[in-house]
Amino acid sequence: MPKKTTKKQTEKEKPVLRKTEDKDLANKTGKENKEKKKKYYEAVGRRKTSTAVVRLFTSSPEESVEKGNLIVNDKKYTEYFPTIELQKTVEAPFRKLKSLNRFRATVKVKGGGIKGQAEAIRHGLARALVLFDSNFRKKLKKAGYLTRDPRKKERKKFGLKKARRAPQWSKR
Repeated sequence: MPKKTTKKQTEKEKPVLRKTEDKDLANKTGKENKEKKKKYYEAVGRRKTSTAVVRLFTSSPEESVEKGNLIVNDKKYTEYFPTIELQKTVEAPFRKLKSLNRFRATVKVKGGGIKGQAEAIRHGLARALVLFDSNFRKKLKKAGYLTRDPRKKERKKFGLKKARRAPQWSKR
C-alpha cells in the first residue's frame, strides 16, 4: 500500500533545481539561426513572501557580476536595490566564494518588500552556485545562505488588534 503524502510533506521536499539550456531572447525578431543556446543553472530562493527565480551563467571577467552584470527584473541590481546594504546582501554568496568575476545572473523576483526580495535572491544564488559546484556547499551552508528563513508575519486573530496585541483594557 503506497504511503500517502500530505501537502506539508511535499512542501518540505527539496525544490526542483535543474540544469537546463536557454535560448538568448535578445533577438526577438524571430530569426532562430542567430539565437544562441546558453547553459545555465536555475534555482528558486524564498524569504517571507518573496520568491526569486535565479539563472546563473558562467562568464568571462568582462561580463561578470563584478561589472554589474546581475540583472533583476530587467534592471541592473545596483538600480533595483538602491542601498549599498541590499546590494551587498545580493552579492554575498559570490563574495563568500571570492568568485564575483566568474558568473553572471538573471533574476525574476516578485512579492514581499525590497529587503525580503534581496534575501530571496541571495538564497536562490546560493542554491544555484551549489548546483554549479557541490564543493561550494560547505562554505555557503556555514554562512547560512542555503537555509530558507522560515520567519513570516503571524496572522491576525479575532478579538485582537494584531496578531498578539490585545485591545486596551479598561477598568470600567
